[in-house]
Amino acid sequence: MCGTDKPSVTGNGQCESSPTDCVGGLFEWRKKPSAGIKGSEKRKVQKSFGAGHKNTERVLKMQKNGLKGVLGPFRSHRIMKTEMTTCVDGVFSQAKKLDQKSIFYEEANMAIAKGFSEPTDRIKQLKARIIDAMPTVEADRAELLTEAYKKYEGATPVIRNARANEAIFNGIPVTIRPGELIVGALTVTDRGCQIYPEFSYDWVEAEFDTMATRKCDPFEIPEDTKRRLSEVFKYWPGKTNSDLAHSLMSDKALECQAEGVFTVGNYYFGGIGHVCVDYGKVLRVGFSGIVKEAAEKKAALDPEDPETIVKTQFYDAVIITYNAAINLAHRYAAKALEMAQTEINPQRKKELLQIAQNCANVPEKPAQNFWEACQAFWFVQLIMHLESSGHSISPGRFDQYMYPYYQNDTIDRDFAQELVDCIFIKLNDLNKTRDAISDELFAGYAIFQNMCAGGQTPEGLDATNDVSYMQLDAIAHVGLPQPSMSIRYWDGTPDEFLLRACEVVRLGHGLPAMYSDEVAIPMLENDGVCLEDARDWLPIGCVEPQPQHKADGWHDAAFFNCCKVLDITLHNGKSRGKQLGPKTGEMTEMQTFEDFVKAYEEQMKFFVHYLVESDNCVDYAHMMNMPMPFESALVDGCLDKGKSVQEGAAKYNFTGPQAFGTADVIDSFVAVKQNVFEDHKYTMAEMMDAIDNNFGYTVDPNFNPTGSDREQGCGTAPASAGGGSTRSAMEQKVWEVVQSVLGESNAIDLSALNGGEPVVTGASAGSDQLAKWNKIHKQMLSAPHFGNDIPEVDLLGRRVTKIYSSEVHGQKNPRGGIYHAGCYTVSANVGMGRDVDALPDGRLAQSALSDNISPRHGFDVSGPTAANASSATIDALDFGNGTLLNQKLLPSAVAGDEGLKRFAALVRAYFDHKGYHIQFNIVNRESLLEAQAHPEQHKDLIVRVAGYSAQFVVLAKDVQDDIIARTEQTFE
Repeated sequence: MCGTDKPSVTGNGQCESSPTDCVGGLFEWRKKPSAGIKGSEKRKVQKSFGAGHKNTERVLKMQKNGLKGVLGPFRSHRIMKTEMTTCVDGVFSQAKKLDQKSIFYEEANMAIAKGFSEPTDRIKQLKARIIDAMPTVEADRAELLTEAYKKYEGATPVIRNARANEAIFNGIPVTIRPGELIVGALTVTDRGCQIYPEFSYDWVEAEFDTMATRKCDPFEIPEDTKRRLSEVFKYWPGKTNSDLAHSLMSDKALECQAEGVFTVGNYYFGGIGHVCVDYGKVLRVGFSGIVKEAAEKKAALDPEDPETIVKTQFYDAVIITYNAAINLAHRYAAKALEMAQTEINPQRKKELLQIAQNCANVPEKPAQNFWEACQAFWFVQLIMHLESSGHSISPGRFDQYMYPYYQNDTIDRDFAQELVDCIFIKLNDLNKTRDAISDELFAGYAIFQNMCAGGQTPEGLDATNDVSYMQLDAIAHVGLPQPSMSIRYWDGTPDEFLLRACEVVRLGHGLPAMYSDEVAIPMLENDGVCLEDARDWLPIGCVEPQPQHKADGWHDAAFFNCCKVLDITLHNGKSRGKQLGPKTGEMTEMQTFEDFVKAYEEQMKFFVHYLVESDNCVDYAHMMNMPMPFESALVDGCLDKGKSVQEGAAKYNFTGPQAFGTADVIDSFVAVKQNVFEDHKYTMAEMMDAIDNNFGYTVDPNFNPTGSDREQGCGTAPASAGGGSTRSAMEQKVWEVVQSVLGESNAIDLSALNGGEPVVTGASAGSDQLAKWNKIHKQMLSAPHFGNDIPEVDLLGRRVTKIYSSEVHGQKNPRGGIYHAGCYTVSANVGMGRDVDALPDGRLAQSALSDNISPRHGFDVSGPTAANASSATIDALDFGNGTLLNQKLLPSAVAGDEGLKRFAALVRAYFDHKGYHIQFNIVNRESLLEAQAHPEQHKDLIVRVAGYSAQFVVLAKDVQDDIIARTEQTFE
């Protein structure tokens, strides 16, 4: 039985690690190899399972050989494939490098690349509509909702929202696009979006005339739509959810946000997302089954219980909402039947008649076959986006709830694959707009619909099935950013499945991302999730682990700028001259390195306090104002308790803010420790003078330094500098040749080169001062860097990251749950880098920050395995809200069968080191530069940004530059 008591990290409270394993922290659940198991026996265990369900034989052999694992019977485990030596505070201080050929037991007999079939003509045509569409704002939902709010203004919030749902589901235009097999659209236009004024609206009105031309995620707004929305917006001043949240926040919390320490805009201005509802329940019982359950629970209420009044409101709201949702599906059935009557193509006519039948049956009733299951799934996904503007509505473990309908159907596999492909197309038809600033943080029309495949069943058996492979093939066929496809890997994952996933990633779409069950399950248990629920986990949004349809994770609750906190620490609590944080001492007064660390800890504690206050204010606003009856009925706990998700009725409740700039902070601490406190290369005063003068560089007002320019600078030396060029004669000659050959022909953007010159910060500075600042800059850059498997650096990095995570973890939220930290950026490292001045690691003012837990671009120079080893030392248990590792590999590195095997070996090696997540861009710099120069020719180029993929050509140039600047790794 799945209990709720928080288990020990190891499940049984005992450490069974071998002497060379770590005895605490990140690696304390690592399983020691069972004595006497030889390589041949390991191979037998590995080969006792595959794509089918041969788990019984596998488990019996595991039991026979004593391979239960320390986390409980049938628990995920890992037979170690590395030899570790010494261990300090949970981090291996030395590790024998992995032999890539040893990762697969019989490399010569491994499955090799199989290639991919061509998508059908239908899929090609539907994809072309998505690629070619200019997203458009529509006003229908906003009008329908506002009229309902006016009519039911005196009702309780949950009934008011149910009546708004009813109005929307009954009135939203019904659209079936040409050639579709799965129907239901958010908007009439392809990739259009609706507006959600109940959460916020003023930014929409302010951007009426600029939204179509802004640099990130433009949307067209027709003049008639502007007129209609202007009328809608007259009702909303002082009534939105963001108005309520803002009124609850203290002045200091708002000031911290304004100064760029953190932002809580995701839920502040939008709806609740980051959830996976129970799609499988809809397939099993239908919407009518949910109406019946709500009615039965309402009838069973005790009239003497004072909570009956409130619970009755909730159950009535569920019944109203789901009856209206049934009607929405029936409207599509009628539309398909109407279209069939005039359709002259016999095949399409037959399809429309079947679509009409499907929509008449589901989602009202249980699904009877695979096509109906696909259609029922889609209505749930669509309605989740109609009810609220929250993003990261995760389809979850699609292969697990869809497989029974495929298994029991007589459907042709090719047609089943086309249906899955159609769902992938539909997921790209959903869209949302944000304000211009937020769109810089979520660049690329990102809505983070994370779909998962593989992993384990709640019983601990391998979950891979035929639908898992269909999901991978759908990525290859569709080649679009959504869904944010992920696979779960564990020791029971079939080799064929991992290789197939790597083969898909090799196509260059940045999909799927890869996750380790060996890490994710203990992460969830560490936060109080029971074993069975933890095994049934999925990644939400970018990388956030969550038990399926049982939690309100409130992930992506804030972007927390660790580099800004470091910047403020360097300046005794000041943010660009304003006293924002506590006075923790001038840097020149720091006597030891520990004084510096302590100051950073004090600033971190201060700002995390206001982060929590801000997030809780937003949380309270949603609780009071925005209970969501459709979502809540499909999250475990809500129907039983008679309360909404927003009121804390989910089985598990978390709040997950995420940090970024990790590598910049680590490298800064390393640079200060080495150059100031240990080697005494410079005094603290000299270092701070260089930092405050941006190491002698300035930023061109028209140039936002990112990528390689973050450390090298850009511009020309003014005459007042007195020194002219700082290059050697040979460097100057090369520069002149580059200018004449490449610059004049416009073959390359010279600002993207690494050789820019330092620009004096103040007119009074002379060449001697410039030279000194430049020398200090080079010295700080020369310190050891995170990402190169240097134990001293990685240990310090582990300590520094804990300063943030330990302050966040365990804080309380209004829903009765806890906070847990994450470390991932989306694309906020670019936009929020503008709030941070120069840092001790040599990063220049206002330039992009390091992303996620990845090393700084260009400083992980020891190869991909070394970069991965460093990233894996960041303790996953400290970051229950997830961590993210980006890596860019050259296509040549993974080419051919041998390259594919090396690629899979790299993934397994990272997971052997207890890494949680890794994702890849398989693309070279030249291809990206070509797409940047000629976007009209590369609309189908998909890249991995952070926890999501996007069309490269729709990203803002500074985000593109940041992706281009990522280190290109190879196995050479």
